Amino acid sequence: MLRRCRCYRAAVAAVAASAAIASRSLRGLAMAKSKFEYVRDFEADDTCLPGCWIVVRLDGRNFHRFSEQHEFKKPNDDRALQLMTRCAQTVMQELEDIAIAYGQSDEYSFVFRKNTRWFKRRASKFMTHVVSQFASSYVFYWKDYFKDQQLLYPPGFDGRIVLYPSNQNLKDYLSWRQADCHINNLYNTVFWMLVQRSGLTPGEAQHRLRGTLAGDKNEILFSEFNINYNNEPLMYRKGTVLVWQKINEIITKKIKLPKEAEEKEVEVTRTKTKVVPLHCDIIGDQFWEEYPEILAEHS
Repeated sequence: MLRRCRCYRAAVAAVAASAAIASRSLRGLAMAKSKFEYVRDFEADDTCLPGCWIVVRLDGRNFHRFSEQHEFKKPNDDRALQLMTRCAQTVMQELEDIAIAYGQSDEYSFVFRKNTRWFKRRASKFMTHVVSQFASSYVFYWKDYFKDQQLLYPPGFDGRIVLYPSNQNLKDYLSWRQADCHINNLYNTVFWMLVQRSGLTPGEAQHRLRGTLAGDKNEILFSEFNINYNNEPLMYRKGTVLVWQKINEIITKKIKLPKEAEEKEVEVTRTKTKVVPLHCDIIGDQFWEEYPEILAEHS
């Protein structure tokens, strides 16, 4: 009986000690909280709606001035367009939940998958990560494309986020951007031909093109400059589409074969998934039939 009492008292003491430790831990946690933490309540909930495509579109800030001061070629500068694409590829490689991207001129749109859980779907996180990664890449890779042109000042980019609930909404958005690319490039091509080859001032060229339709602009290019607009590079007319593709790469690897003393170089084929630029039509159905994985729910 005495032994049972002692065991009982020991058990009670152990439970009490555990409770005391737990109590001290809870008090420690409470004490660790700052009285200033209430300011977190002011943070807005910017969680993107579930089941929607998340599109982050960035644009160059005051890029008309930037292009003039850095002597971009008109109407299109291959170096600038290729630099934009390189930056966009870097963004996609860092944020692999981007299903597709589309760019033209000084803008790029990045489409995050409908089921993405990146950044807990916080809009501010999506936008800041994309814009900061793109802008820093632009400065970092500048010298690779503008070898003889010094970067005079850092460029600026702004961003916005739009949610699209259906696949058709997303396709229409990308079609809108590509149609905008065609409209702007056709105008700029005619405008700069009038300035550079006909000797018109910018104001006179604007006046000449005021009220003209696409057919009128094509006629000016063909009749006055012998330019068939349909033969202009696709990158200018269609913009750039970035998609994920599996690419076979052949690398040289050193291996040691049995019964041989020295290593031998052999060629090995490896499959890697890379971000690939395309210059093609995305308004019609053919593109989406060739790349069904872009819209796939669980790709």
